[in-house]
Amino acid sequence: MLILIAGPYRSGTGDDPQKMAANLKRLEEPSHALFRAGHLPMIGEWVALPVWQTAGGQQIGDDLYEAIFHPVAGRLLQLCDAVLRLPGESRGADNDVRIAHERGIPVYLRLEDVPGCA
Repeated sequence: MLILIAGPYRSGTGDDPQKMAANLKRLEEPSHALFRAGHLPMIGEWVALPVWQTAGGQQIGDDLYEAIFHPVAGRLLQLCDAVLRLPGESRGADNDVRIAHERGIPVYLRLEDVPGCA
């Protein structure tokens, strides 16, 4: 399955780049386990960051950022087979879960619940 890993990225960071990088690292942590289980992990920021930067993004949260980051997740969810929702407050991740439920895409709240990852 193509599995979107959703969780806090910007939330709770005050837009501090080091805190955001630490959040991205936490998002990436289950990626190898998913891959080993035969899945393909995906994180929205892996797509959104280069798109935003090449479009001329300058400041986290600017209009361009808002126009790219959340729509990327929505587009990815058209392709994903499941979502792994990691703990932590995140409006974006909560929105990913909402979209997944609307589209009938399974949402896993623990890595162990993903097929092959027990």
